[in-house]
Order: sequence, then C-alpha cells, then structure tokens
Amino acid sequence: MSRIRLTSRIVARAACCDGKRKVELFDVDQRGFLLEVRASGGKTFYQRYTDLRGRDRQIRIGPADALTLAQARSKARQIVAAAFLGADPATERDLMREVPTFETFAKEKYLPHAESCKRSWKTDEIMLRVHILPELGRLCVDEIAAGHVDVFLTKMRAQNYAPGTIGRALVLLRHMFNLAQKWKTPGINGNPTAGFVIPPDVQRSRYLSPEEAARLIAAIRADQNELAAKAIMLLLLTGARRNEVTQARWDYLDWNKRTLLVPLSKSGRPRVVTLNSAAVEVLRSIEQVPGNPYIFPAQTTGRPSPHLFFPWDRIRKRAGLADLRLHDLRHSFASFLVNEGISLYQVQHLLGHANSRSTARYSHLAPQTLAETAETVASVLRLQRPQSDQPEIQLADQK
Repeated sequence: MSRIRLTSRIVARAACCDGKRKVELFDVDQRGFLLEVRASGGKTFYQRYTDLRGRDRQIRIGPADALTLAQARSKARQIVAAAFLGADPATERDLMREVPTFETFAKEKYLPHAESCKRSWKTDEIMLRVHILPELGRLCVDEIAAGHVDVFLTKMRAQNYAPGTIGRALVLLRHMFNLAQKWKTPGINGNPTAGFVIPPDVQRSRYLSPEEAARLIAAIRADQNELAAKAIMLLLLTGARRNEVTQARWDYLDWNKRTLLVPLSKSGRPRVVTLNSAAVEVLRSIEQVPGNPYIFPAQTTGRPSPHLFFPWDRIRKRAGLADLRLHDLRHSFASFLVNEGISLYQVQHLLGHANSRSTARYSHLAPQTLAETAETVASVLRLQRPQSDQPEIQLADQK
C-alpha cells in the first residue's frame, strides 16, 4: 500500500511493480480514495469507507480508462457522504446485482414452481418462450414498467392475436409479478400489470350439422390411419377431451358398466366417461398391442400420441370441413344432446364440467325444444286449450 497525491499524470503513468499481482495507490488528499494498478495493465478507482456498524467496506467506482480522475473523485465523495448519512453504498450495489432479469426469474423461479403445482405449466412455458420473453426477458424485473407491458400488448394486437391469447399473456404476467412480490424477489416493489383490463375471451361456437356429421363419419371410416381414426370417432361419440381418449389405458375400461375412467381430468379430479353402444363397438374393434397398456399407442414409440393433428387435418379436409377443430367434436356432442331435449344437467355430467356455467353456453341451441318444454306449464294448468266443460277463471276483482 502506497500513499501518494494522485494526479492525472500519475494515473496515466502508474504501473505495477515486477513480481506483484497488483498495487494500491491511496490518495493523501481524499481519505479512502485509491487507484488499483494490476500487472495486466488494468487500473480501477475504489473508495473505502466505514459503515454505521463500524465495518470497513470498499466499493468499486470504475476503470481509469473510462473515468477521469475528477469524475472518480466526485463519485467517491458521494459514496462517503451516503455512508455518513446512513446508507451503505456497497450493500445497495449488492442488492442491485441480486435483481434478476425477467428471463432468469421465469426460468429459475417461476417455471419450477409452476411445474410442481400447475398441470398446465407447459402452456405457461410456451407462452413465455414464444411471446413474453422475446419482448421482456432481457429487462431486469425492476425495470419493467406499465409502459413496457403496454408496448408488449400492443404488439400482440398488431399481430392479430385473438383477445383470449392476449388475455392469457396478461394474466400470466400479472400472476408472475404477484408471486415475485410474495417471494420478496429483489427489485420488486409493485406490479406493472395493475390497471390493465383483461380482454374477454371470445367463445368460438362451431357445431356440426347432421349432414356435416355424416360427411365427417364417412371421412373417418375411410382414413388410412385406422387407430387414429377410431380415436377421433370416439371423441365424436363421447364428447371426451382429446387427452382423455389418447391417454386412455385398457385397465381404465369397465365393460360391464360401459365406462372409461379418467384418473385426472381437467378439473383436477377423477371422472368417468359414459360409453354408448357405438363407442363400445369402436373400442371392441381395437386389437390390444401385447404388453402395451394404452388403447391408442403411437406406432413408433408405443406411447400415447401427443396430438392427432395430422390424421385429423387429413380427415376434416376430406370431409370438406377445414374450419372444424378437434375440440369442436366435444361441442357438437353437446349440441346433439341439447337439440334432442336432453337437460343441461345431464349434459353437464356427460361432459364432466365442474360447474353449470361451462354447460350453459349450449342453452341457446334448442329454441324449439325449449318452447315445447314451456308448453308443459300451460298443460299442467289446463290453459293450453280451454275446454267448454272447464270453468272459466275469474279474477278476484271481477264480479
């Protein structure tokens, strides 16, 4: 350690002694202010000070090739003044370095948490990877403000994403910042998504007509991938969700009760899919692969297919129904039942809906059925067709 009056000339000419890794030149005019000179030729300004607990601390100001001596002295005085007033610049610096980028927080904190407690965590991972992280991932979490969120949502709208997709991105962002606050993540002191209104998710209504259903069934029966075609037929016949069929195992079947067990449904609870005679016939036509527990295993892996997109895309186009989604088979199953006068309560249980609100969307499908049902009240009150031998009903104020 050497004490010297630092000048710009000395800073420029200072060099490390032979055999030493570094030397420290302390300024005699400003206590604790020093220049570190390394054998590599690098030079850095530092300031030493004593915090309120009496501990000696040292904080880096910056490299001598980027800061002038006057700039370094000025910054050093600010550090000493802040320490004297009760702040600890070194601690504040360390806290700033602990603030993660949003990408680091997402990958190291949020996704492991979501994977452990959220069945749909892969959907969150895709939303983050495809939409959110490319826009916000490089920013530290304390840098993300409402303006950044607004720009992100505006870009999604400009790219013609559906309101439901934009809403799910906003919900995920809001949830992640709420968790960051709960976990006391460094740098978090608010939620930048507060005040943004979640756009309503537009429910897409697409139902098969009887004529369309006939064309679809013909295309299913003609497809070359017989196993995938039977899985699609089962979706149409049962109204089950895709994974409830593709993940089905032989031991989930109860032939006597004509049911298919779903150990873990979308609601998080087990449910039973009721099989009609046509569905049973489809299942009995499938030959079990020896040693394989799955009803619809992929030919290459023996595991359930992650999706049915390619055979489904081929089938719907052959049927002239290119706009039909696989999930629309579930909607069509419900519409067929409602239009035949089946109560929404029964449809709810066949679909496995946790509450009646999800089923209520089908209530408009059968106006004629509802009108006929409403006539039941008139029939019970004998007002449907007054007979001559029935007494007229007089109001109380009629004489």
